[in-house]
Amino acid sequence: MSRRPLLREFPPTTWYFRQPRYLRYMSREITSILIAAYCVLLVFGLHSLAAGPAAWEAFLLTLKSPASIVFQLLVLIAAVYHAATWFNATQKAMPLQIGEYFVPGAMISGAHYVAWALLSFAILFLAGVI
Repeated sequence: MSRRPLLREFPPTTWYFRQPRYLRYMSREITSILIAAYCVLLVFGLHSLAAGPAAWEAFLLTLKSPASIVFQLLVLIAAVYHAATWFNATQKAMPLQIGEYFVPGAMISGAHYVAWALLSFAILFLAGVI
């Protein structure tokens, strides 16, 4: 009997191309980088707000540039993709049992989508968009 551990060789950068579910997992995780970059942008916005009206106006003008709009659209797409894939994964990550029966996975994911839609509507309503 060998005492050496089994070491499987994985190429360091291409292991997630082997199966589609690995690729979906990694693409969901990579979307977090864009969301983190957007959070940094919001921190800069708070800093410019604290710096005074001139800095705040300059920040708002920067947000209206074409590159900034493209970045914000990319972040929006990444956030929607991240949320949708996470909601679809919750039925496996968080099975809900009531008594002897399990709640169907579609109901768990559906409840997340409904809550997301209601919160989005409430935020848009409070912001005066709707």
